[in-house]
Amino acid sequence: MAKPYGLGRLNLSLKGRVGLFGGTFNPLHNAHLEVARTALEQYELSQIVFIPNGIPPHKERVLGVDKEARYEMVRLAVESIPEFSVSRIEVDRDGPSYTIDTIRALKDDYPQGICFIVGADRLLKLDTWKEPHELLRSVPFVIAPRSGVSLDVFDVSPFREALIVPLQMEDVDLSSSALRERVQKGETIRNWVPDAVARYIEERGYYQQRELAKTETQ
Repeated sequence: MAKPYGLGRLNLSLKGRVGLFGGTFNPLHNAHLEVARTALEQYELSQIVFIPNGIPPHKERVLGVDKEARYEMVRLAVESIPEFSVSRIEVDRDGPSYTIDTIRALKDDYPQGICFIVGADRLLKLDTWKEPHELLRSVPFVIAPRSGVSLDVFDVSPFREALIVPLQMEDVDLSSSALRERVQKGETIRNWVPDAVARYIEERGYYQQRELAKTETQ
């Protein structure tokens, strides 16, 4: 069993909970799916719900790829996997996508309990998220390892306010931004995204131009 961090050490079981996996998914790629599968199996979750951001905080906007396109790519990627689904809660929300608002909105929908799946690098930026301390106390966090991020950094305050459990898997080095850059260079990304996602991107000519980045709060 993976070493837990935070106040929830004595009650580690996440069995039967629903894993909420939020992100920009711009585009969704195979490493996202591997993180979801690993979380499902290692912590015996009942299902994984992917939650594409509506207005993605801290992420680069890409010309011609709106929230509906990102939602559709996730839908195409998970539609054949019974344990996976995709939510429109942030896509349909007006204004920025705040994680704490999503968790509050979904808690009552899943009486079996929820947890939040996130990359280690993203969780390290907690101080830029809305209501960070309340967020840490709201649900357990399942974190995917990222290259260059030691999981021991979560064994300190303020992360001790939370139950944080790591996934036992290889570091996740694949990034959506690297895939977008490949497309801009005219290179294929079929080895790194599901076939349905690759076809969707190719048919619509997505990721061939770039917009300026815009920073917002989680």
